[in-house]
Amino acid sequence: MAVLPTTREFGHSPGTDGERAAEEFLSLPPPQVAVLIPCLNEETAVGKVVADFRAALPHALIFVYDNGSVDRTALVAREAGAIVRREPLRGKGNVMRRMFADIDADVYVLVDGDGTYDAASAPTLVTRLLEENADMVNGARQEQCAQAYRRGHRFGNRILTALVSYFFGEQLTDMLSGYRVLSRRFVKSFPALASGFEIETELTVHALQLHLPIIEVVTPYRDRPPASASKLRTIPDGVRILRLIARLVREERPLEFFSSVAALMAITSLLLIAPIVREFLRTGLVPRLPTAVLSTGLMLVSCLSLACGLILATVTRGRIEAKRLRYLQISMRRERSDRHFSEPITDSVSRIVKRSSRLPAASDRARAPKREPNRGRRDRASMPAK
Repeated sequence: MAVLPTTREFGHSPGTDGERAAEEFLSLPPPQVAVLIPCLNEETAVGKVVADFRAALPHALIFVYDNGSVDRTALVAREAGAIVRREPLRGKGNVMRRMFADIDADVYVLVDGDGTYDAASAPTLVTRLLEENADMVNGARQEQCAQAYRRGHRFGNRILTALVSYFFGEQLTDMLSGYRVLSRRFVKSFPALASGFEIETELTVHALQLHLPIIEVVTPYRDRPPASASKLRTIPDGVRILRLIARLVREERPLEFFSSVAALMAITSLLLIAPIVREFLRTGLVPRLPTAVLSTGLMLVSCLSLACGLILATVTRGRIEAKRLRYLQISMRRERSDRHFSEPITDSVSRIVKRSSRLPAASDRARAPKREPNRGRRDRASMPAK
């Protein structure tokens, strides 16, 4: 488990209010860590992934969400000691939306179930998150063999990471990594609107937009097991991520987006009208009237586009402020009364069964004499008055 900072690391001298606050902080119970593993047909790898993370984080709860696998993924994960749940709606984004909604913890470790990420790095990532009070620790991949990271994936990752860095800020070098450690504040304030592999891009943009503290740590990246196949489609998924980036730029950076469109239309309008103006100044005639009308229309649309960007920028700022306020309303540590989270599911089920066994059976309730309504009131009315 990660080691929390000591009072010396808080920078307070002994006997001060800061030291007492630090001691109260350290007296809190250790944070509950949840390892979230989305899986689709990972029978050959998920068992080792669960075992490795149980060894690396012995006090963590391991959740495996089966995304409609047709093999023995769920059975292998359950035998390895994981808590297995199902999400029938296909897509990594859909699985993560369900996981973030269902599970309440203090620290979330998000990792793929294909066995490519290093479980031994998890304690370091969790420690960095807790000690530096960050909201996201991104595990930047460092391939251990040439086959681990395909050339097309590496090139696409660099291009997409560069685009996001240009529009939203440069803090990460591996935006599409599937190995992350997230805080409770981040998870419970994240809307999770994507449905597929573009969810990593949405995670990154959410953190960059709210200016949340982000850390990046280099972690080993291995090749898949021989019988495991990648679910990532290079070109289709790359196009989906590119479309998501364009949509996020339009929605979260409307002034930049619409001003770029306005500038493009204004330049086109000026190029079209320039020869017509020269001809008009020389002869006093407008020989190409349709071109002049088109140029005028483009300039009007350019002005409208700029006005839309200015208006939407104000709206977006209000949305960002609302997101930030929602983020600040979420406590960094969950309530300790959440007993049902830390105990095994079998204990919860057995406790419910015991409670239900104390209730009378349906047949007994049917044979029990029914009490007539207002019977007591009639008995009291029939008693003689004193």
